[in-house]
Amino acid sequence: MPVIKHGSQRVGVFIDTQNLYHSAKNLYNARVNFNTILQDIVGGRQLIRARAYVVTTEAGDEKNFFEALHKMGIEVKTKDLQIFLGGAKKADWDVGLAVDAISMAPKLDAVIVVSGDGDFIPLVEYLQTNMGCQVEVVSFGKSSSSRLKEAADDFIDLDANFKRYLIKSGGNGRNRKKSGPKPDTAE
Repeated sequence: MPVIKHGSQRVGVFIDTQNLYHSAKNLYNARVNFNTILQDIVGGRQLIRARAYVVTTEAGDEKNFFEALHKMGIEVKTKDLQIFLGGAKKADWDVGLAVDAISMAPKLDAVIVVSGDGDFIPLVEYLQTNMGCQVEVVSFGKSSSSRLKEAADDFIDLDANFKRYLIKSGGNGRNRKKSGPKPDTAE
């Protein structure tokens, strides 16, 4: 059954930034063009809220990236990187993203989860069954959970038009700081 998308649909976008960042880096050695992705997935619908879940490091090199997301109209939720005694690092926003999506669901017709992480399958199923939301998943299909793709009402595979959704790293002849993206884009 085809998914219905129309101009009066209220849409919420929840971006697992680390998932997209690592997929683009590992698959294409590139950065993500979040602005183009956001514009394409919302289409002509009513964007109620877009949130990106990000991790801050001790160096704080992410400031320009966070500002670029904010300029795109994406709210940025940050969490500090946890470094454990043995040196292990943890940076996980799965529960925070899920709670926000469930909390906002009563005000939304469509929830868009931008991640290929199979841990979001219960969230997708809950939003569909208990909240009556249409759930769309957006990610690079090559690095996405097949079960997550099946659970979603619609799956948008960024691999299908990857050049549109990526910013190639380096090689452009300009001397840019490595601490953040260009102002009009974000990785």
